[in-house]
Amino acid sequence: MQDDSWQAFSERVTYEDGLHASCVASASPIGDLQLVALRERNLNVLGTLAAFGERRSDASDDESPMAQDMLRLDNKLNVMMAMLDQLLQRGADLPPRQFIRFNAVGALLPVALWPARAASAMLRLHFDGCMALPLELPARLVQERDGDHVFVAFESLGDATGDALERLVFRHHRRKVAESRQASV
Repeated sequence: MQDDSWQAFSERVTYEDGLHASCVASASPIGDLQLVALRERNLNVLGTLAAFGERRSDASDDESPMAQDMLRLDNKLNVMMAMLDQLLQRGADLPPRQFIRFNAVGALLPVALWPARAASAMLRLHFDGCMALPLELPARLVQERDGDHVFVAFESLGDATGDALERLVFRHHRRKVAESRQASV
C-alpha cells in the first residue's frame, strides 16, 4: 500500500522556520482520554498563537470610546500573557532550535531530531511568544527524504486541530511573503 501523505504534504503551504523542537519516542498508542486532552491543549496553544499573531488596525479606524477601552484591555492582556510565558520559561529547559517544515499533514525534520529506530513519536514545537506551552503532535515515520531529513505524518490530530494548524501555517506564510516584499522595496 502506497502512503500518499508525502504527496499531500508537498502540495500544501508549509510553515518553514527555526523552532525549539524535540521528539520523544512513543512505545504505545495514545489512549482516548489522553487524546482528547492533547487535542484540547493543542487547540489552546494554537488559539494563543493566533491571538499573539493578530495585527490590530490603528485606533483611528474606530474612534469610539468602547473600541478604545477594548484595545487598551487587549494590550494589557497581551502584556500579562507575555509575562506569564516568561515566568513559565524560567523553569523549562528548551530544546535547541531546528529548521522545520510542517503543515497539518506532517513535518520534514532533521534526521537527528527523530528518535533512532522509532516508528512513532511525539513532536513538540515551542513557538516564540508561547515557548512554555509546546504544540504536541503525534507522528509516525513515513520515509527518509535524504541523508539529512525524514518525513513524518501527523496522526490523530482531529479536524479542529488540523484546521487551526492550517490557519497558523497560512498566517505565517502570508507574513513571510509580506516581509520579503517589504525587504525588496
